[in-house]
Amino acid sequence: MHILVTNDDGVTAPGLLALVKAMRQLDDAKVTVLAPNRNWSASGHVKTLGRPLRVDNAQLKDGTPALTTDGAPSDCVALALLGLTDPVDLVVTGINPHANIGDDVTYSGTVTSAMEAVIGGVPGLAFSLETPLDLAEADYSSAGEVARRVAEKVIKNGLPKGVLLSTNIPYLPLDEIKGCRITRQGERIYQDELVTREDPFGRPYYWIGGKHPTGKMIADTDFGAINKGYVSVTPLQLDMTAREAMQSFKDWEW
Repeated sequence: MHILVTNDDGVTAPGLLALVKAMRQLDDAKVTVLAPNRNWSASGHVKTLGRPLRVDNAQLKDGTPALTTDGAPSDCVALALLGLTDPVDLVVTGINPHANIGDDVTYSGTVTSAMEAVIGGVPGLAFSLETPLDLAEADYSSAGEVARRVAEKVIKNGLPKGVLLSTNIPYLPLDEIKGCRITRQGERIYQDELVTREDPFGRPYYWIGGKHPTGKMIADTDFGAINKGYVSVTPLQLDMTAREAMQSFKDWEW
């Protein structure tokens, strides 16, 4: 079982190391790390075509050898699946330091790198931890154990074609997590604001700022589950066709 581990926070991120350690615990697992050389949070699904990609050797904090690239998280997966590494059986991404719920999945490099795996015909698993915003250094031990258990079940049972799993984990000790729920995407409430400032030459520049997003507290959703102390496992599919709306469009006079 050859497992590729990547993320969107960069090769030095502590969540990546925690995920690597968790995957090493799986039976007969060979783990390869290929991650971006910088933070690509909220990068979405990127494929770099207009310039060459560089890949360098790196080392994680515990001495684990890794590969790192100037490409995006999804580029990391594409490089591996196209032959940069030995053939890959499973792609795991994360552990992201904040939850990826609701519409976040379209922005998240963590989730979209798992999507890239599915496009390449390989199971993809994304892991995110709902870390408190005021925490200087997160503890990924519980999240790592959850990731190991989810990966173990996927290796045993497989995933349907075109489906990936997005797992969101509450920031709790393992013995305080209430269990696991299979959920649907919830509804994020974004509180973005446009911040306008001037550089020293008087030219305006802009930040997309604002408060941290919240969500609607609905029991069977990802946001609802993690806020009640459960691990949320959401099956996502690449086919985003709005099937229920198709007939209404067919009724138009085209």
